[in-house]
Amino acid sequence: MSVQDTWRPIAVHTLTLGTFIGASAAPTPLYRLYQAEWHFTPAVLTAVFAVYAFSLLAALLFGGRLSDHLGRRPVIAAAIALDIVAMLVFVLAANPWWLAAARLLQGVATGVAMAALGAAVLDIDRHRGAAVNSVAPMIGMAVGALGSTALVVLAPAPFQTVFAVFITLLLVAFVLTWQVPETSGGKPGAFASLRPTVAVPPQARPALLAVTPLNIAVWMLGGFYLSLMPSLVAKTTHSSSPWLGGLTVAALMFSGAVAVLFGLRHVALRTLVAGAILLATGLVLVLAGAAAGSAPWLMGGSVVAGMGFGASFLGAVRSVLPLAGPHERSHLMAVFYIESYLAFSVPTIAVGFLAQQVGLPAAVNIYAGIIIALTLAALAWIATRAHHVRAPAAS
Repeated sequence: MSVQDTWRPIAVHTLTLGTFIGASAAPTPLYRLYQAEWHFTPAVLTAVFAVYAFSLLAALLFGGRLSDHLGRRPVIAAAIALDIVAMLVFVLAANPWWLAAARLLQGVATGVAMAALGAAVLDIDRHRGAAVNSVAPMIGMAVGALGSTALVVLAPAPFQTVFAVFITLLLVAFVLTWQVPETSGGKPGAFASLRPTVAVPPQARPALLAVTPLNIAVWMLGGFYLSLMPSLVAKTTHSSSPWLGGLTVAALMFSGAVAVLFGLRHVALRTLVAGAILLATGLVLVLAGAAAGSAPWLMGGSVVAGMGFGASFLGAVRSVLPLAGPHERSHLMAVFYIESYLAFSVPTIAVGFLAQQVGLPAAVNIYAGIIIALTLAALAWIATRAHHVRAPAAS
C-alpha cells in the first residue's frame, strides 16, 4: 500500500483502539459517585477494577492470536459488539455486582480488540504501527477519563450518559471497521491458537529480570490511578468536584504518551533510567501534595510521574522484546502481559483492603513507598547489569 492508501485504515484502527481504551478509563471518575450512591468499601472498588484487569489478561493470553486465523475485521467487530453489551450493563447497573459484570465483559472485549487492532496496524505499517500501539492506549485513557469527567459535571444522568456516548462511538467504529481492507487472510488452527504458550528465551532472561522491578512499579501506579486516585484527591483536597480527579488521571496518561514519543528517539537504557528517576520523583511530589492537600502539587506530581510511567514502559518493552527471535516474541509477550497485569490488579486489591484498615491516605503512603522502593531497586539493578540492556539500543 502507498502512504495515501494506508492513512485511512491506520486512522480507523487507531480511533477504534482509542475508543476501546477510552471506554475502559471512563468508569474511573464515576467510581467515587458509585461509592457514594451504593456505600461500598475501597476493597470492593478495587475488586471491581481488578475484574477488568484479570479478564483482559485472560483475553490477551487465550484470544490474542485469533485474528491471525479468523481475520482482523471479524475479530475486531466481535470485540466491538461485546464492548457495546458491556456499556449496556453499565447503563443498567444497580449495584457493584453489575459493575463487576460490566468490567468482566469489557476486559474480554478490550483484550481481544487490543491484540487484533495492534496486529492490524502493524500489518499496514510496522513503523507507524509500533508508535500507534505505544501511544494510542495512553491518549485513549486520558481522553476517556477527561471526557467522562466532563459528562459527569455537565451532562444529565452521568451514570447513563457516559456509556451512551461510548455506545455511539463503538457503533461508528463497527461501521468503519468493515470499510477498511482486511490485512490477514486467515489460516487454519483457530481453536489451537486458544492455547497460550508462555516462555522466556534464555537470551532474554537477564534483561527481563533487570526490568521486572520497574515494570511492576509502572503497572502498580497505573492500577492505582485508574481505581483509587480520584478518591484520594477528593479526600485530601476536600474537593467535591470530579474535575480534579479526572484531570490527575489525564495528566498521568497524557504526559506518559509524550514521554513515549520522546523516548522513541533514544536508546532503551537511557529511556529506562530517565523513566525510573521521573517515576520516583513524581510519586514523591504526589505524596507531598496529598499530605498538604495541594491540588497543584498533585497535578504536577502526576505529570512528572506520568513521564516516568511512559518512559519506563517503553524502555522495558524495548529492552526485552528485541532479544527474542520472531518465533519467540509472542511467547515472551505472554510472560510480559502476565507480569504486567498481575502488577496492575493484585496490588490494587491489596491497597483497597489496606485502606479499610488504616485509611486511604495511610494506605497510599505505604503503596507509594513500595513503588518507590521497586523503582530504586530497578535503577540499581539496571546500573549493575547495563550490558544486558544495551543490546537493544541499536534496535
